[in-house]
Amino acid sequence: MIVGSFVFFLLTFLCIGMLSTLKAQKSNKDYLLAGSNVAPWLAGLSAVATSNSGFMFVGMIGTTYFYGLNSMWLGIGFVLGDYLASIFTHRRVRMITEEQEVLSFGGVLARWHGVEYRKVRFVSGVVTVLFLGTYAAAQFLSGSKALHVLFGWDYNAGAVIGAVMVFAYCMAGGIRASIWTDAAQSIVMFGSMALLCFMGLQHVGGLGALWQQMEAIGPTYTQMFPTEVMDLQIGGVALPGLGIALFLAGWLFGGFGVIGQPHIMVRFMTVDKVENVNRVRAYYYGWYSTFYLFTVVTGLIARVVLAKTEGFDSELALPTLAQALMPDVMIGLVLAGLFAATMSTADSQIISCSAAVTRDILPHPPKNVWLTKLVTLSVTLIALGIVLLGVKRMFTLSMIGWSVLASAFGPLLFIYSINRRVSERTALTMMIGGTVAALVWRQVLGWSGIMYDIAPGMITGLVVYGLSTLGGGAQDAAGETPSTAEAAAGAAD
Repeated sequence: MIVGSFVFFLLTFLCIGMLSTLKAQKSNKDYLLAGSNVAPWLAGLSAVATSNSGFMFVGMIGTTYFYGLNSMWLGIGFVLGDYLASIFTHRRVRMITEEQEVLSFGGVLARWHGVEYRKVRFVSGVVTVLFLGTYAAAQFLSGSKALHVLFGWDYNAGAVIGAVMVFAYCMAGGIRASIWTDAAQSIVMFGSMALLCFMGLQHVGGLGALWQQMEAIGPTYTQMFPTEVMDLQIGGVALPGLGIALFLAGWLFGGFGVIGQPHIMVRFMTVDKVENVNRVRAYYYGWYSTFYLFTVVTGLIARVVLAKTEGFDSELALPTLAQALMPDVMIGLVLAGLFAATMSTADSQIISCSAAVTRDILPHPPKNVWLTKLVTLSVTLIALGIVLLGVKRMFTLSMIGWSVLASAFGPLLFIYSINRRVSERTALTMMIGGTVAALVWRQVLGWSGIMYDIAPGMITGLVVYGLSTLGGGAQDAAGETPSTAEAAAGAAD
């Protein structure tokens, strides 16, 4: 019964994606941006599904299961930071997409003011492929973990199923297929998470009983901030206030970093009209906030219901909880919701990588859409290969990918959006400096537990811009006119 329910929903998603061929046109603009003619509600629900990926179903619930109540700040910071950034950027990105006739997120960064920054385009394409491609692999891994728990299948089975389905409907309709399936998947994701949350609350006896059982787990499980944050010391002096500030700022920057995620921002590039961007945002943030709430509560319930044992993988908390509380048909629904989450992000990331390769990295963008589809196949196989090679930590892959993309692209896009202009050298330095800072913070210094590495990454990018203004490397939007040669080169996009 579980398998039947699961397969039914997967086939439904596949059919929806394949139906997009009815509106598909044989052009790169249609394949990569759906002709910039997507209805606001579709774009909004698609952005929710793309953003609330396997990270939410697997990584976020696993984090809440492991750390407890203080994980809520991740959700609060992400939603608030995302919203604040959107005030400056979403509408402007849609306007530039139309004005400059670009088909990729890298194209937006390279031609914001009509000047073709070829090096910016190339570097943005390389960063996108490396880190967004890895991020896509993390989505395939999420589905694999769930199938391993519920059906005892090999870890690689879910990755192969997800990759085949994503490639099938991406080939059929490109970004339009992704958006259509995302909207359907968003509804299933939301419904399955809400259902499991309410059933879990009923099982533990309500919110009051849940809190009492959380307190029984240990004193740190219900504390508002992590112990390492509260115990922060500098020079032997305890500075809990500074620790809290850094911790909250890290997650706020995490949300602000959404503007650096190509697979999410492309949703706003596909909206039918600039005037409809605010409607997209209304759908997006309303759905997004509620979904995060369900996720955190479900993670707490999972810790109460499922005893923490040595060797238990917290990233498997969701499917294990569903197995413990739900009848077979509903387990299939939850599993389909998890798969929906992973596929809705993976397909968007793979399409964005295809755009990065064909529009930003290759010196001559292919005019034939079938060459773009061939790149889609290659990206899918590479993402699948990462999983098959044995990488098993989905949360880590997601967080690194998210932080690098945010740090590389977020500061530059923000500076553009407040109507400032930078030289190509400064833009490159901002991108590279932000990337290096984020990686060093996590991989070398190991300080990501105190403050999420997006914050130092984005701050570094902004500091680079500030220093460039002192040396004349930045100017207002009216400070430069693109050369005839640059404008002509950019027109080829």
